[in-house]
Amino acid sequence: MRDLTVDTSKDPVTSDILFALQLRTANEPLFPRLELFACMNAAEAFIPFIPSFLSCNITSIYIDFTEGLPVAVVASMITRLSTLCSDLCSITLNPLPRDPVITEAVSDMFLTCNRDSLRWFRVDSPLTDEAYEIIFQLPELSELWVVIQGHTQIPPVVLPNLSTINLEYDDRLDWLQGFRGVMLGELENVYFTSHSQRIGDFLGEFTRVALTTSAPSTLSTFYLNTSWSWDPNYRSLLPLTQLKNLLIESPCGHCSSRIDDSIIMDLAQAMPKLEILKLGDAPCGAERGVTFKGLIALARGCRHLSKLRIHFQAASLVAAVTDAGVPASLGDETAVRGQDCVLTDLEVGKIPIPTDSALTVAMVLLQIFPRLHNIEPMRKEWRDVAENIKLFQRIGSLVQRAGKVCLLYRRSSSVMFLQATRLSMGTQRNNAFRRFSLNIWDRACTVEHRSKYCQEGRVPSFLVYSLHSVRIMSRLEFVPHSSIASKLPAWSTRG
Repeated sequence: MRDLTVDTSKDPVTSDILFALQLRTANEPLFPRLELFACMNAAEAFIPFIPSFLSCNITSIYIDFTEGLPVAVVASMITRLSTLCSDLCSITLNPLPRDPVITEAVSDMFLTCNRDSLRWFRVDSPLTDEAYEIIFQLPELSELWVVIQGHTQIPPVVLPNLSTINLEYDDRLDWLQGFRGVMLGELENVYFTSHSQRIGDFLGEFTRVALTTSAPSTLSTFYLNTSWSWDPNYRSLLPLTQLKNLLIESPCGHCSSRIDDSIIMDLAQAMPKLEILKLGDAPCGAERGVTFKGLIALARGCRHLSKLRIHFQAASLVAAVTDAGVPASLGDETAVRGQDCVLTDLEVGKIPIPTDSALTVAMVLLQIFPRLHNIEPMRKEWRDVAENIKLFQRIGSLVQRAGKVCLLYRRSSSVMFLQATRLSMGTQRNNAFRRFSLNIWDRACTVEHRSKYCQEGRVPSFLVYSLHSVRIMSRLEFVPHSSIASKLPAWSTRG
């Protein structure tokens, strides 16, 4: 056996069984060839037996502790790790009690381990000054998780192979200066957790230091978690143009309702590689924030964006729709063109929706983000939007299949569309989409024109374009009949 994962909350391993195994192996390792040992939910009764699983062949240790453990029990086990496992490459210990005894035990373990073989050090504990002096100067270290308390000043950093750093700090930013002017050619991910009540312009401070390093050309993930409400200056991060994941977490309930279209437009223009954008906590019920134009800018500027959490105004989506059922700005320069944004997940929280507008909001969201399929709602109105999106996509699938049948058997795609609509609505209580489609059909052409389209096997472009918001006709290249093309609204002949 090379790898072993133990979960003490699930595995029926009692202390009696472990004690019997120890006696049988005569204090030798239970699994002498084991290379990776992982323990989940390590409880007080199990911790004294962890050394029985360790040997000189172990290169990776992962221990997830339960809360409320006696400090002496945890510290005693930690101090033995470097002795039992002389060539550790990866050490992960989390979470650990905040106690000077634990700090001493972790630091002693680090100082006595083989630092030449160490590549991943992820330990949820502060260190002594001596340990800080060394841990930031390990040229082979690839991933570092460290806790900094108080006025801790770190030495000039020498971590040329560091790819990920996870740093937890409290009130002071003195440690930032240790990174000034450092070559971090491999750094891709930075994670910060702040417990300070005065965060200030942390984003600006970080960016100013980062610009003196090589990080802006390689950094792809920036994550900040803070326990207190604050007003971040997101524009401070604009120089970090290679970011793919930007996450600002604020569990205290502070969402991003204060940001506006201009900030989102600047981020979309500066960070075209964004894949995940999450700003603040789940959106609140305030009727402010980013509008339709800001979402359009994100869709156009960040084609790879797949997950989004920002506070936006659902009312602006409704206002962007004309009586004919298409976004008013679709013909403007702000319209989404070319390659679609790949967004699939949208967090909406408690964003308010105008009364009886769930269908319209769903339609416009799918016009902006045609691959959207997962909405995390907290209100009934957003559950209705999510259901409408699923309904649109179901209809879209049926219509695409109807189009293929139409091409094979020269059937009228107009009739096939209506049949697909009826089929998809067969067991649905909400007939809004059927009424919406048939109303556009009835308002846009006469019985004579409708009959002509059925004879020619074509779907009029005004119907195609009204459904273009859900991209269900993207594979069917039907065009309007020339006899009434000039009578249709300008938007209906595009697409």
